[in-house]
Amino acid sequence: MTKLILLAVLVLGVIGAIFAVVLYIVAQKFKVDEDPKIDEIAEVLPGANCGGCGKAGCRAMAEAFVKQGNMDGLRCPAGCDAVAQKVAEILGCTAEAAEPQVAVVRCGTCHNGSLNKSQYDGLQDCAFASSLYAGANGCAFGCLGLGNCAKACQFEALHMDPETGMPTVDEDKCIGCGACAKACPRGVIELRNKGKNNRRVYVNCVNTEKGANARKTCDNACIGCGKCEKVCPFGAVHVENNLAYIDYNLCKACRKCVAECPVGAIKAVNFPPKKEVAAPAAEPVAAPAPESVAAPVAEPVKSETTQN
Repeated sequence: MTKLILLAVLVLGVIGAIFAVVLYIVAQKFKVDEDPKIDEIAEVLPGANCGGCGKAGCRAMAEAFVKQGNMDGLRCPAGCDAVAQKVAEILGCTAEAAEPQVAVVRCGTCHNGSLNKSQYDGLQDCAFASSLYAGANGCAFGCLGLGNCAKACQFEALHMDPETGMPTVDEDKCIGCGACAKACPRGVIELRNKGKNNRRVYVNCVNTEKGANARKTCDNACIGCGKCEKVCPFGAVHVENNLAYIDYNLCKACRKCVAECPVGAIKAVNFPPKKEVAAPAAEPVAAPAPESVAAPVAEPVKSETTQN
């Protein structure tokens, strides 16, 4: 009996050794040599795995950099230009400076609670609610206020305002990864260039209904009148499907469209208040000079000659 056990152990050992050799040979034959630059770039990347680059994570982004051999079309929003320069050094290429972006909530007063027509008591998820619920004010385009965007942000740059029920963005913390924009089922959040001195101009509405219907749910809804498009000297504003949109790559922040919008749907951020031009002071009117009265001229006295 003992001999049988020893024989079985020996046979299993030989079979295991044979399989180990076979697996080693197969592994050596089909192994993929990984470029060491992938590890170098992975260490340089911030490791946030936010998905803002469009890849599954920072490791996948590093592999994409090495596979492509340059940085064309690849950008790490969490690392910004500082990380881009380090990656470029490893790859032996140049990195063009990218315009920093920030998340912008393009929804105004339609969720301010002043015109609430209904209340939602279902699953607290924007994607689920969007398929069943128009919104508190009946706007089927605006923010639902359930916070999917805030949950998706890994950098604590977005919070829900308890008073308005709207998301607010902390510009100092936002890296422009776009996670909140992807989480919003209604496309209310958009990534836009921060702009010079963090100044931006954008249409604060995504409602594509005709003006009269849009105004029923929001006093500041865009009515697609086209006045902003006509007044823009740079061709940055276009009206399509009853909604105006400002191209941030063309906008020069002149704010002419802001002043022209009749419903206040265009928002200008971080601009200093305009100085009021004082009316020119009226020049003092000089008092008329008193009329000079000419002194009466005395008539010459005729002297009478006495005749002797």
